[in-house]
Amino acid sequence: MPESIRDSFPDFVIDQLRALEELECRSMFGGYGLYLGEVFFGILFKGRLYFKTGEASRPKYVEKGMKPFRPSAKQTLKSYYEVPIEVLEDHDALVAWAHEAAAVDGRRPACRGKTFERSGR
Repeated sequence: MPESIRDSFPDFVIDQLRALEELECRSMFGGYGLYLGEVFFGILFKGRLYFKTGEASRPKYVEKGMKPFRPSAKQTLKSYYEVPIEVLEDHDALVAWAHEAAAVDGRRPACRGKTFERSGR
């Protein structure tokens, strides 16, 4: 993916998730973490979006051929899977998948009012 597209990817994802009033995007480890209130549910890394999965949600990622998050050749986080492009491009579907990812641990995001950061840009 060209660098200019990769640089605008976080802004695209945040725009797609604009319906999530408590959304925060925080810089972390060469990528970005996505939070809904205090709940960490997604990772933006090298032009790709990964959502937290659980036993119930993981199969739909795998069925679409999505792979787990691999920040390096030696590390794989099997609880975070890449979001399929057709979901990424569909605002409503992406918001629904984000809600599902934020609810994986059974925690409801804390309501803290409207928080919206554009990843420090």
